Amino acid sequence: MQRIRAFTLIEIALSIFILLLILVLAVPSLSGVIANRRLKQSLDSFNHLVQQAQERSVTERRAYLIAWGKNSVVLRPEVFAEGEEEKPTAVLGLSKGSWIRVSLPAALTDKPPPEWIFWPSGTCEPATVQFRGPAGAWTANYSPLTAQPELTQYAAR
Repeated sequence: MQRIRAFTLIEIALSIFILLLILVLAVPSLSGVIANRRLKQSLDSFNHLVQQAQERSVTERRAYLIAWGKNSVVLRPEVFAEGEEEKPTAVLGLSKGSWIRVSLPAALTDKPPPEWIFWPSGTCEPATVQFRGPAGAWTANYSPLTAQPELTQYAAR
């Protein structure tokens, strides 16, 4: 007589329990990876806008502004040329629950307008930019000579 080998109900239940335990432990770390990716994407998008401002100011030999609106940050010339359409060159939209702020430590007034200028030489005002959103927060100090960011805070949720 041949014996049939099979799994018992206890072995199957134990296997399912172990798989569920692994899944429960993996989901939080996966959501952290996704939040980190979204936060890095927000920083990269803003840095791309800064790079565009610097490049356009040098190539077009005119000042460009990064200006803060209610739900977006826009790149535009400081002064539009005669006949030029008055529209932003680039727009960085903010997702629901996100905000981005600028502070200008070298500003001559207490409450300067939320505009960051890039001069035709490629230099800019020193600025500190803060971002907060569902994915986390970052803060960066931008150098006036190179417009390169120095991250002072980066925390994914």
